[in-house]
Amino acid sequence: MRLLEYISFSPKQDRLWLVGDLVNRGPSSLAVLRFAQKIDAEIVLGNHDLHFLAVAHDVVPYGRKDTFEEVLRAPDRDSLVEWLCHRPLLHHDPVLQITMVHAGLAPQWDLAEAQAHAQELEVVLRGPDRKEFFKNMYGDEPECWSNHLSGWERLRFISNVFTRLRFFTSEGAMDMEYKGTLDNAPLDKIPWFLVAERKTQGETIVCGHWSTLGYRFQSNVHSLDSGCVWGGKLSALRLDGTPTLYQVDCPKCAEIE
Repeated sequence: MRLLEYISFSPKQDRLWLVGDLVNRGPSSLAVLRFAQKIDAEIVLGNHDLHFLAVAHDVVPYGRKDTFEEVLRAPDRDSLVEWLCHRPLLHHDPVLQITMVHAGLAPQWDLAEAQAHAQELEVVLRGPDRKEFFKNMYGDEPECWSNHLSGWERLRFISNVFTRLRFFTSEGAMDMEYKGTLDNAPLDKIPWFLVAERKTQGETIVCGHWSTLGYRFQSNVHSLDSGCVWGGKLSALRLDGTPTLYQVDCPKCAEIE
């Protein structure tokens, strides 16, 4: 809210995009969800949002590091859960020519393919099979994309790309182990946005997820997670006209390890 005040945000005049992880990254998940729903913010789902939904559907237990218990106990819990389940994994604005995802995109996908694969999973999240997806969501495999992937393996790969991706190996496999900075990354780890054959290199993309990366603009990708929850900064990027970055300092959240 301090950041929105700093940039003089007006819900009547401005459109707020949020790059995901509305919950579980601070002590006020319920207030964030209610605010985003109230102003009809444009959001994409992140890995913590999907984890919250899995807990809300009794697929996995509430964890020691989870911070969304007040959402689970809220009187409007069901409406918030349903609202989240109907949020997209990818948002593309054809006027601004900007695409938003939480984590990243597979290099084999052009924009149309990425939109189609996002919709595959969105249909499941909005339908009667969502709980079965949450049961099969967790895991790092398959590591490589193939059009022949099917079933839960296909949806798990799609989910991992949109909500968990950081690196590919030099052999083209998605790598989920290293989460640190680029400077300290092993030589065989390539950031998803620097994979040479990435088909979306011509697209402008905004994303979050990678807090150790900080704000970074490279290869047409604006990475906006600047580590607020760890005591870093919270970042906003004005998207119409010349992209302009705004940041506020964040006190470290003692509730998060």
